[in-house]
Amino acid sequence: GTAAFVDAEHALDPVYAKKLGVNIDELIVSQPDTGEQALEIVDTLVRSNAIDVLVIDSVAALVPRAEIEGEMGDSHVGLQARLMSQSLRKLTGSISRSRCMVIFINQLRMKIGVMYGNPETTTGGNALKFYASVRLDIRRTGQIKDRDDIVGNATRVKVVKNKVAPPFKQVEFDIMYGEGISKIGEILDLGVKAGLVEKSGSWFSYDSVRIGQGRENAKTYLKDNPEMADRLEKAIRTRTDKVAEELMTGPDEDDDL
Repeated sequence: GTAAFVDAEHALDPVYAKKLGVNIDELIVSQPDTGEQALEIVDTLVRSNAIDVLVIDSVAALVPRAEIEGEMGDSHVGLQARLMSQSLRKLTGSISRSRCMVIFINQLRMKIGVMYGNPETTTGGNALKFYASVRLDIRRTGQIKDRDDIVGNATRVKVVKNKVAPPFKQVEFDIMYGEGISKIGEILDLGVKAGLVEKSGSWFSYDSVRIGQGRENAKTYLKDNPEMADRLEKAIRTRTDKVAEELMTGPDEDDDL
């Protein structure tokens, strides 16, 4: 498929993206100057039916032209929310008639003076929340350390809205610096869920072989022994029903959301 990336933040690092596995040579990249220009580009690409996946990074950086041309400190109340609402009314029909999946990345802000309830909100008004078919809440839940060095983030993704499947499911995985989502970590976790990897205290064992004390040591062992990792991955794929059942149970009520 063909992918396009609308870099409204002007923050894309091609070298780092390539290191994470992005095919930069085939990726269509646009760096618009204003929010209006960005959303017109999105509409044009969607209507072309030539794009399969389109990412906008980010909604917070879709700055209305009036705000860019104005002075620092000028008040522009509701301009971005109005821009998003108008654009999405136009885009919704185009997206439904195309084969394109559009992904909006957004940022969190804090509401001022909220004493009860969640003070967090997303930028750009409420229109995107209502129009979106799927909304994912992505958060860092901790740091992954190699001795004293921080080498990655433990990440949790929760489905907060879903029009195409049951919502409120969640998944946890590792994002390693310079690597992206850790496939080895995923294999280890799914191996435990499938009952293939035994966990006794802090020790992990597979095929009657102890592969490490602690999760990071077990990941290192699998990384150093790709044949065992491949064998474990194939075994997991034969037990997809059990793994899916474990994943679909969702979080417990006492889990910290």
